[in-house]
This record gives sequence, C-alpha cells and structure tokens, in this order.
Amino acid sequence: MRGLAGKAILVTGSTAGIGYAMAERLIADGAKVLVHGRDEAEVEATCKKLGASAHGATGDLAEPATAHALVDATVKAFGRIDGLVNNAGIYPRGAIGTTTAAFFDHVFAVNARAPLLCTEAAIAAFRLQKSGGSIVTIGSINALCGQADLTVYSMSKGALTTMTRNLADALGPERIRLNCLNVGWTFTANEDATQQREGRKAGWEKHVSPLFAPTGRIMQPEEIAAHTAFWLSDDSAPVSGQIYEVEQYPLIGRNRMIET
Repeated sequence: MRGLAGKAILVTGSTAGIGYAMAERLIADGAKVLVHGRDEAEVEATCKKLGASAHGATGDLAEPATAHALVDATVKAFGRIDGLVNNAGIYPRGAIGTTTAAFFDHVFAVNARAPLLCTEAAIAAFRLQKSGGSIVTIGSINALCGQADLTVYSMSKGALTTMTRNLADALGPERIRLNCLNVGWTFTANEDATQQREGRKAGWEKHVSPLFAPTGRIMQPEEIAAHTAFWLSDDSAPVSGQIYEVEQYPLIGRNRMIET
C-alpha cells in the first residue's frame, strides 16, 4: 500500500485473528508495527514471526493507564507514532434482562473507554510531532442494531461511531484523521471457538446461509486487514470521519425475505 512506507503504527490486540492479519499486512506494506497483547509470551512469539519491523508491548486495556503506556512504547520503539488501530475488543454474550453493572462496565471499559484513551494518547503524540496522523477504529455492524444476546457489546460499538465522527470533526484542521470500520462476520480462531460452543460443528464456516454470506463464505482476517491498511494510509487522505461498513451485503433497506 502506498502511503504506509516507514510509518510507525500501534495495533491493539494484534497477537491473533484480525489484529495479527493487520500487523502482517502493514509490515508487508512497509510500516513498522507495535504489537500489543496481554500475554508476554504471545507478544514475543508474534514479533518473532513478523520480523524486525515489529516490536511488542503488553497490557490490559481494562486498566486506564495501559493506553498511554502503549503509545509511549510505540514512540520508544520507533522514535515516533504515525497511526493507531483500535482493534482490541471483547464480545461476551449477555441475555436480555441479565445485565449487571459489572458486566456493562467491563465491556465498555475495553470496547469504548480504551479506544478513547488510546486515541487521546495518540493525538497528544501527533501534536508533539506536529505531523498529523491517522486513526482507524474497528467497530462492528452490530453497532447498527445487533443481535439479542449482544446488547451491551452493540452499544459499546455504537459509541465508537460517535467518537469517530466527533473527533474527526474537531481535529481535521490538525490533519489528524479518524475513520471507523464497522466489520461484519469474520472467521477467526476465537469466532470458531464461540460458534462451536454454541452448537455448530467444526467446518461450520463452509456452510453459512446466503442470508449472511452471499458469496458462500464469511470474511477472512486478511480481507479486513486490507481495508485497514487503506484507511490508515495516505491513499485515503484527506477523508476523515467516515463509518465504513466492511460487509458483503448492504445493511440498509435489505430485503431479508429470501430462501436459505
């Protein structure tokens, strides 16, 4: 991807799944990546796989101090920070009527508060560098409504769309861009485990209804990574404040009365 060569980018939650695919793609496009995870051994193993362009840092994003620590680690590793991907998130199920304050607070701490704190830390660094910067936040199509057992998760992802629009509007004159990718159903090891816990058999991803996968398959992490690279890069400038739906069918006005 043009416009990424030499850039230093922090990707939260990047030891596996979509985050790992992002780190791999960004490095392939010439960027340097700060890999983040909660387990030190996993971070070290990921950096070893990715090579010299990757450095690592650990931290629990449920802890407020982690956000600034990760941005500081990026600057320490590469001398600067040019981009941030707010990728890390959790998606625990929760039936309607069973929400506790602790459950709500934990989901919002990781999915909404942490991206805001990471974003604010990155903005502070961009301002010190007087260089502008690009921030991509990974949302979800669930932000538009969401399934019944993901109410709190959907609410947390909805908060990210407002954050993106609000800060993009405020920071445009500083050449700090923010865009949000509302990602659809994507196959990862974690998603595979979740679906099998809920009763699907191994290989379920090859037999998904065309209602959810018109192409005959759900999306792959590498495909999400390609969109992320574009929105981080100078190729997408000066566009900012966009909520981009990364899904294989339209989400508004869709006629769902089809045979499956």
